[in-house]
Amino acid sequence: MKKTILPILCLFFFAKSIAQSNKDIANVYIKRAWEKYNNIENKEESLIDFNKAITYLDTIEDLDIAKLGAYIHFKVGDFEKSKNYAEQYFTINGDNKTEEYVEFVELYVNINEEIEAAEAARLAEEKRLEEERLLKEKEIRRIEYLTQTWTDKSRALSLKVDSVYSFNKNNLAIYTKGENFGILNDKGVVIVKADKYKDFISYDGFIILKDKKEEPTKIYCFDSKKKQGFLLPNIAGFNTLSTNYGQIMLPRGNGMLVAYPNNSSKPVVYDLNSKEIVKTAIDEEFLKELKKNDILDKYNKGGEVKINKEWYGLGTHLGGGIFSLDFDKNLRVHSYFCSIDGKVLSVTEDYQFIGPFYNDKFQAIKEDKIYWIDQRGVEVDAAKDEFVTYKGKSKVVKLEEGTYQIMQNDVIILGDEKLETLPDYIKKYSN
Repeated sequence: MKKTILPILCLFFFAKSIAQSNKDIANVYIKRAWEKYNNIENKEESLIDFNKAITYLDTIEDLDIAKLGAYIHFKVGDFEKSKNYAEQYFTINGDNKTEEYVEFVELYVNINEEIEAAEAARLAEEKRLEEERLLKEKEIRRIEYLTQTWTDKSRALSLKVDSVYSFNKNNLAIYTKGENFGILNDKGVVIVKADKYKDFISYDGFIILKDKKEEPTKIYCFDSKKKQGFLLPNIAGFNTLSTNYGQIMLPRGNGMLVAYPNNSSKPVVYDLNSKEIVKTAIDEEFLKELKKNDILDKYNKGGEVKINKEWYGLGTHLGGGIFSLDFDKNLRVHSYFCSIDGKVLSVTEDYQFIGPFYNDKFQAIKEDKIYWIDQRGVEVDAAKDEFVTYKGKSKVVKLEEGTYQIMQNDVIILGDEKLETLPDYIKKYSN
């Protein structure tokens, strides 16, 4: 029994010694803390020593420590801790009649007021942040609504086509949908629907649409100057043996169009302005003059001419003094006669097809390549399309495959409808 009590007593005195030692150390730091607190320049630094002191204490039983804890934490703005120390002060101090006690009650009131003010500020900030969040959500919903509205309008002002070619001088362009070609203007209004024509030719303000790329049977002409369109007559009206228009040359600025129908020894010349086939009248006086100038060997009343000892059927006048020639009643053009000097251009060796005459030039085709020649069949510089340059403001914008829009000065247009860009639209409806 004695052996058991002795170790317990030793442990008790050891613990008491340690506790006394810790209290002494804490008192040193408390003293330092008071000194710094009473020094205006070091007032806030006193918290460091105070916290060190607390680490050596299990509980606060000293009124001086509780008071200092309340003062220091009030000074640094930690009002919750200041209140805790103040309440410990009131618990320890049973004498509420002293001047210090009354002073401390005033501090306690100040602490509570600061806590209430901080809470009020916190609630006000929470309210402000909530209002800000609601405003942001409202703004997001507004922008989402305007964006969706704009998207719907934008979609309605889109062209569902596969491609759009360049606009010409008269503000028209070819467009495609599937395998078909059509015409629209620079406001996106469809002039000719792309639902039946498989190929086109465009030159000098005329747009020719064909129902087939090769051997077309239907030809539609649109005059972009007059903004009028019409179908050419059935080719059988020109030649009962012909079933298609064959090779069609470029239309020229004077309105002349030349085609080479199948089963025909003569090309057809069509006046796109008067909408009539131009017939070639054989003027005997003209032939007589050619013979007199040794350009022709002979001619007869049957419309035949002898050139370089060969008899030909004098065919269609293409303008500029060039005629087609047929030979031995074959159902195709044999050659071309330049009446200005008597030169014969062979279909097999020179040019297979020659177009109408305009501005001193003919379009000619040799082995699928385009050339330009003069009245003597001599190659010259290429003619210039008089209506190729567009001077308007429209720009075609591809949104995705099969969807286009027309823009003018950053405004989407379709006919008379207009729509600003999305940023401008949102800005417009923000007021």
